[in-house]
Amino acid sequence: MTESTLQEKIERCPSALQGIIEEFREASPRDRMEYLLEYAMSLPPLPARFQAQRDSLEQVHECQTPVFLATEINDNAVHFYLDIPPESPTVRGYAAILVEGLDGATPDAVLATPDDVHMLLGLHEVITPQRVRGLHALLAYMKKQVRRHL
Repeated sequence: MTESTLQEKIERCPSALQGIIEEFREASPRDRMEYLLEYAMSLPPLPARFQAQRDSLEQVHECQTPVFLATEINDNAVHFYLDIPPESPTVRGYAAILVEGLDGATPDAVLATPDDVHMLLGLHEVITPQRVRGLHALLAYMKKQVRRHL
């Protein structure tokens, strides 16, 4: 991926996500893993209104971890809610990055976000290819739910 293509992809992300990507890109691979673990601890809990219906939330089957996703769009602003066990810090961290970076974005901005955000973050350098597939699937499910709401 050329640097201009990389920059173009980053610029297609909502500004909050761009800031997170820049932070990760400036960090060493070891620090990226630390950042990912810090984000894992910041994933908001599933709101009470979804906890009662957790089993009806969409499951991201490509993830080795049980990942459940709900999406709401209010006043043209997208909000994602995820339930991921604390024992899965890699997936939780990536999910927290997506939740923070995409929260409040328009549906069009979410759909314009490149599918390989994990690559833009440099996570492919610090986690296994199998985990990368799960991360890739998570964003695909998020976009699919946004499309379903439109």
